[in-house]
Amino acid sequence: MSTVEAPGGVTFLGVRHHSPACARLVAATVARLRPAYVLVEGPADLNGRMDELLLDHELPIAVFTAHRDGTRRHASWSPFCAYSPEWVALTAGREVGAQLRFIDLPAWHPALSDRANRYADADQRYAEAVRRLCATLAVDNVDALWDHLFEIGPDDGLAERLDTYFDVLRGESAAGADDTAREAYMARWVRAARRRAAGRPVLVVTGGFHRPALVRLTAGDDAADDDWPEVPAPAPDAVAGSYLVPYSFRRLDAFVGYQSGMPSPAYYQRVWEDGPRRAAEALTEAVAARLRTRRQQVSTADLIAARSMAGGLARLRGHAHPGRVDVLDALVSALVTDALDQPLPWATRGTLAPGAHPVVVEMVAALSGDRVGRLHPDTPLPPLVHDVDAELARHRIDPHEAAELDLTAADDLARSRLLHRLRLLDVPGHVRERGPRVGADALLTERWSPAPSADRLARVIEAGGYGPTVLDAVTARIEERVTLLGADVDALATTLFDTALAGLPEHSNRTLTAIARATGSVTDLRALGRALAVALALWRHDRLLGSAGTAPLGALITAAVRRALWLVEGVRATAAPADPGRLAALVAVRDAVRHAGPALGLDRHGALAVAGRVAADPAAPPDLRGAALGLAWSLGDVPDAARAVRAVAAPDTLGDWLSGLFALAREEVVSGDAALLTVVDELLAAMGAHDFLVALPALRQAFGWFPPRERAEVARHVQALHGGGAPPGDLLRLDADPLLVAAARAVEERVDAVLTREGLWEGDRT
Repeated sequence: MSTVEAPGGVTFLGVRHHSPACARLVAATVARLRPAYVLVEGPADLNGRMDELLLDHELPIAVFTAHRDGTRRHASWSPFCAYSPEWVALTAGREVGAQLRFIDLPAWHPALSDRANRYADADQRYAEAVRRLCATLAVDNVDALWDHLFEIGPDDGLAERLDTYFDVLRGESAAGADDTAREAYMARWVRAARRRAAGRPVLVVTGGFHRPALVRLTAGDDAADDDWPEVPAPAPDAVAGSYLVPYSFRRLDAFVGYQSGMPSPAYYQRVWEDGPRRAAEALTEAVAARLRTRRQQVSTADLIAARSMAGGLARLRGHAHPGRVDVLDALVSALVTDALDQPLPWATRGTLAPGAHPVVVEMVAALSGDRVGRLHPDTPLPPLVHDVDAELARHRIDPHEAAELDLTAADDLARSRLLHRLRLLDVPGHVRERGPRVGADALLTERWSPAPSADRLARVIEAGGYGPTVLDAVTARIEERVTLLGADVDALATTLFDTALAGLPEHSNRTLTAIARATGSVTDLRALGRALAVALALWRHDRLLGSAGTAPLGALITAAVRRALWLVEGVRATAAPADPGRLAALVAVRDAVRHAGPALGLDRHGALAVAGRVAADPAAPPDLRGAALGLAWSLGDVPDAARAVRAVAAPDTLGDWLSGLFALAREEVVSGDAALLTVVDELLAAMGAHDFLVALPALRQAFGWFPPRERAEVARHVQALHGGGAPPGDLLRLDADPLLVAAARAVEERVDAVLTREGLWEGDRT
């Protein structure tokens, strides 16, 4: 077995991250060389903590690094599983007494600023070479190419094949500035180790993309490289740190978004443990077992057919025994009888696409596995982990029990704020099922249900990158969010409500300032309406959030109402469908004028003037015209709604216009003289089946604005118009879908027309 060696006994192994074949090669090379130094691509800032990394953890685990300064925040992971070549290099190197060193830049260095995962494949850097190789060997993508060349082939000559493969991929193309900086830094470590080894072997294990450059960069004299390179420190104003976190096969899997390419970690774990032949057999068994637990029928005949097909595909593709894609293709052939609307996921790269066939989804899940890592009990943890546990204990929140909270009680309010802070830090544990929401009436109770999560510890550790305590961390998280959101008024409004729920008044004010700054230029009526609804809720409900009547909120409400009314007059779309977002914005305007108008001096007469102009504007969308009429009605200016509805009686506009009206004035419609409902009933009765079918979807949306009690009032009125004797509730419980009934009526009309035209039938069908 030969490898690329440089003068002085340095052996370079270029590997693919998370490859069992490469891991076997690394283990064999360490055993053969018994090197003085094993140098591994990994974060050099962790060199002083190698004992911590190599505790008896249950893999997979990862090194999580967080960095935050005044301009950016970076979070990244360096994951390891049992078959990661880097992990095998460290563990095998320790067994033979080698000195171990990570030789790459720390994750917070600018050269790694765009990498969420240090061990991501370099596919984009050699995409053209991969495309040519895939075309030449008739495989779909780099994963199938890799299996074909390395994972299911013999180990004899593996090192030479890997060297040739990565030389072809890298070619003559120059690396980018980031890779150049990393490779120059790693080369300094190699030269220093070679100097210190004094002729003893040195093994360097890096991603294959970097190996050709490192061979070239270390070919010269290293007399000046006695000292290990300095580990770059973060900026003085930065907060940075690295911790071990438990990881999971799911997070490793390329099909769920992992940047590095090796998909199906449970399958490759079996390849590592038992070899590719047994892994293929186990893959068939795992898929069958998973499908059966999901009540999918998988017969013995199906499995026999799948095994036979897999063997045939392997021989056709030149494999000594079936590989991953051979087995998957065979299983699809045996188990999926429906037409597939999209390519099989292993024929492409990236996450599993929505709408994938259920059997294919379960197959991918079976290959992914459900293994979750566990840290050794002696592993140091960031302060936030201990603070979270202490805060939960102090507030008597049991992670296994639901929490029913009365937000008017000081202790329960404190518990609620802690749970909201953990929610904002994305720390699992409890999920809120009931509580205050934007645009709803003030709710003074909350219910939180326990939601255990296997990756809870990892998420708490990752949140520790924001600060050592819950308060520090959530404060930094909100600061970052507000900065990143810029002028996104809708998202800022959500943040404003979140900060209030979490009891962070200082950050509520900062978010409020950001919203106020953006209000004058916002052009999205929906987003502005959301912000207005949040501000109004906070301004009104002081018992819950302690922010009622404050001047900054009042100023924001005033500015938002003025801007919203200005935007409403500019909307033009004569045939647009009803838009719930912009209707909700007018609801927020109505509520602001109703509930805050006198205190804030809102211009009620100006709002009525805008409503009158929009309601009469034929160029405005039907829903806004109806909403404008409803706004005027809800503010006390009683219109002639019955006359107005006749003007929009066309099937393609009636429902949308009513959606706007009902959104703003449903109470007035129900409690008024019912003339409007009478006219609507007349208009619907006069429609033919085709017109009614056209109008029905929008009509259903319109009447959906009524809650059940008010819907019953509408049913009573309709019953009175038609003299029915059945209880009104019967009108609300139909045996058939109204759309289906209307479609059937339309078909009957067409049949009648054809029969009449052909002289086969005349008169009333009854």
